[in-house]
Amino acid sequence: MSNSDYGQPAADRVDELLEEIAEYALSGKIESPEAYRIAHHVLLDSLGTGLLALRFPECTKLLGPVVPGAFLQGGARVPGTRFELDPVQAAFNIGCMIRWLDYNDTWLAAEWGHPSDNLGSILAVADYVSRSRIAEGSEPLTMRDVLTASIKAHEIQGVLALDNSLNRVGLDHVLFVKIASAAVVTAMLGGTKELVVGAVSNAWLDGGSLRTYRHAPNTGSRKSWAAGDATSRAVRHALMAMSGEMGYATALSAPGWGFQDVLFKGKELVLARPLGSYVMENVLFKISFPAEFHAQTAVECAFSLHKSVRERLSDIDRITLTTHQSAIRIIDKQGPLRNPADRDHCLQYMVAIGLLFGTLTAEHYEDEIARDPRIDELRSKMVVVEDVQYSEDYLDPEKRSIANAIQIRFQDGTHTEKVVCEYPIGHRRRREEGLPQVLTKYEANLLTRFPRKRAAEIMRLTTDFESLVQLPVQQFMGMYVI
Repeated sequence: MSNSDYGQPAADRVDELLEEIAEYALSGKIESPEAYRIAHHVLLDSLGTGLLALRFPECTKLLGPVVPGAFLQGGARVPGTRFELDPVQAAFNIGCMIRWLDYNDTWLAAEWGHPSDNLGSILAVADYVSRSRIAEGSEPLTMRDVLTASIKAHEIQGVLALDNSLNRVGLDHVLFVKIASAAVVTAMLGGTKELVVGAVSNAWLDGGSLRTYRHAPNTGSRKSWAAGDATSRAVRHALMAMSGEMGYATALSAPGWGFQDVLFKGKELVLARPLGSYVMENVLFKISFPAEFHAQTAVECAFSLHKSVRERLSDIDRITLTTHQSAIRIIDKQGPLRNPADRDHCLQYMVAIGLLFGTLTAEHYEDEIARDPRIDELRSKMVVVEDVQYSEDYLDPEKRSIANAIQIRFQDGTHTEKVVCEYPIGHRRRREEGLPQVLTKYEANLLTRFPRKRAAEIMRLTTDFESLVQLPVQQFMGMYVI
């Protein structure tokens, strides 16, 4: 038999990047207590955000089996629902929920993204594997296994993002979600190195989604389910690899036909640093409000100015938003904003809401609020300028700031102070201030779906790290069945 009969790549030489990812997914040692501490908070934050998304019909209409009645008894559960699904569709459901409100974690680099998107695949596969093992009389996975997989998925996606810019070639960041998820869930399913390479190579051969749905005039709700789609595709590739489907050794480097030549302008994909736990340790939380992360500090500045300008809105002559180059590239928007997906990626809209209301919630992106004429009036007075130092500090690995500033000038010539915020509350430099608020946010989100007594019990069982890591996965997932 040939190598491909066993699911192994058909060529002798395997792209180095594929091997590095596979070796790390299978045997990388995570020894950082800080990475596990943050992974714990990321897990709870992501689940809470997913539960909050269930309040929005545009999200829930996409959930459930792919066709009516296609449930799988003993399959993977979808938190906050009674759905039991095959792990491919469960990954889509969970990934869609987590990303819907743009309120889960963020990674900013040459490529932007949200590494906790990978929990869609990780939780679905972990629940499926654990319930299958219980049925066979063997030991399930524990939540420590889930946290380890989450750290590794964060690392693969985030380190790929450091120097490899998909957006520069028009591709969406969810491709890196698919790559990371394919690697870690194939390992969770018991795959060998060859099988992990096979699954990851097929994920690369899918190519990537275009970013069309993230930019005017086509900004739309697909940006809220694109990560769910990526995680589900990753699980499909993992299951196919486990069934013996072949991989492709030079999926990246094949002259003329590999990913690099076809979709990456001939550039070599590289890992900027060895794979460890760097990304999880430095990931950014969205704690206080749902806003595209490049605008988080701008919204904090707007909150600071709210009380001083709310009675003088008609007197405003000019609002200067000083920001960094990445924010200008993706959220500096003029003209009509047609839907919530358009609005939550508009720097000017988010700042206007902060100035008007002194707060920002998911509901502020809906049509009812967006019809307020004061929002567009404020937007019309905004000028966006780049501060080169902000752009440099954004890329500085020792800083990774996301700086924004706002100054408002009135018609009588007076002006506010220039309010500057370099690091949002979800940044590593503000961890001790931010992490307790992550748990407060989690509890509030639990209460949108569960009665108070049930929410308190879930809090008790999930917020203590030492207790959580010992929980069997199927017991953890069972707590969120409605």
